[in-house]
Amino acid sequence: MHKILLDDFLKEVLKEDIGRGDLYTRMRNNTQVEAYILAKEDGVLSGRMYIERLCELLNLKCEFIFDDGMVFKRGERIVSFEGNMSELLSAERTILNLLEHSSGIATLTHKYVQKLEGTSCMLLDTRKTRPLLRDFEKYSTRNGGAVNHRLGLDDCLMLKDTHLTRILSLKKFIDDIRCKTPIVSKIEVECENVLQAKEALEAEVDILMCDNMDIQMIHEVVKMRNEIAPSVLLEASGNITLRNIREYAQSGVDAVSVGAITHQAVWVDLSMKID
Repeated sequence: MHKILLDDFLKEVLKEDIGRGDLYTRMRNNTQVEAYILAKEDGVLSGRMYIERLCELLNLKCEFIFDDGMVFKRGERIVSFEGNMSELLSAERTILNLLEHSSGIATLTHKYVQKLEGTSCMLLDTRKTRPLLRDFEKYSTRNGGAVNHRLGLDDCLMLKDTHLTRILSLKKFIDDIRCKTPIVSKIEVECENVLQAKEALEAEVDILMCDNMDIQMIHEVVKMRNEIAPSVLLEASGNITLRNIREYAQSGVDAVSVGAITHQAVWVDLSMKID
């Protein structure tokens, strides 16, 4: 994220909590203190970039023991702080919220990625993110080992069932829209059955999403892709869980997308302590 955008985001999250001013700061406590954040459960760290910049804005020193994407254990110290006590306490909840939220997403994402070990399949995130937190949450999935799907509607043209209801010829539509789409932007089509998938492959789309297809149907689509359009990337999506993700990954698709890694992630339990 660009520094200007990062600073704007951090100022907003601070403003949300501090409001017109932390009432505690009326005590004018200029004591210099040292503090640290303790992990109360195992997890994967995410959020370092945000916390380091936040501390710079507040003239606090911070030193991370773990990098983003690293696994930490319960009872381990994650980051240490040094600075003005009033400033640190004013930012305490904001710091914890950012780290707990981001690390929660990275931790769940990591569990899904582990299920893909030994396959050539990628884990993709989705646009099922909290409003105004997409950059933050997609940064978190990356730290868990996922690959970002499109960040927004301007990244990639994705045709879903709601788009396709008014299209009579998919191939003609793809030919027409490709001329109006930036050359670096991909065209993806969501298909719910083998017949739709065949039409998308014949239209030479860049990415074909197998949406809510069972394993048998996906095997058929993979075979058809290899015969008709081997350069098309296949993505499986819908009802993919930790229990069945490996089965989908081994079906021959190139990627699986899972919305749960953002909207079902539970925050990691962390705590700030003053030395």
